[in-house]
Amino acid sequence: MSATETDDGRLEDVTVAIYLAQEGSEEVEFAEPKRTLSEEGATVDVVGSETGEARTVNDDLEWSDSYEIERTFDEVSADDYDAIVVPGGTVGADTLRTDEDAVELLRSHVEGGDPVGVICHGPWTLVEAGVVDGRTLTSYHSLQTDVRNAGGEWVDEEVVRDDGLVTSRNPDDLDAFCDAVVDEFASAADR
Repeated sequence: MSATETDDGRLEDVTVAIYLAQEGSEEVEFAEPKRTLSEEGATVDVVGSETGEARTVNDDLEWSDSYEIERTFDEVSADDYDAIVVPGGTVGADTLRTDEDAVELLRSHVEGGDPVGVICHGPWTLVEAGVVDGRTLTSYHSLQTDVRNAGGEWVDEEVVRDDGLVTSRNPDDLDAFCDAVVDEFASAADR
């Protein structure tokens, strides 16, 4: 089943935090997983450094749509969510990895064994959280040295699943990423 052919209700009892930087998150890497998870029945909160409007980008260089950040990293905890999604976008991902509350939320979530979906430049936040060591993942190709330096094994694959962690390389992988995230989040909810 592709991300466009959803089985509505599969994530009915799942609450997901999707990260969004104030500026520079890749629009399609935010909007497509959010849409897919919502269509599958998940409750999806948009979480960022501050509430209000956030501007996304297309291909890192062109401004795209704006979205509302509903909750801040410092007002939520890992216990509030069953799963987390971190989109890419070079500037957005770089901004997110410098937010201590965003990093701590992700670290707590991963260390608690809860599922996470991260795409493109988003793994910078995983590296910053110190949760890459011993794991296999993928990302935008320019992050492979960062992943290896953090103790992870970087592979060039469309989607990689490693014990609750789902990663993909770029927007071209979104269908596979969304399918894997839905499957991983549903499996975790069934445990």
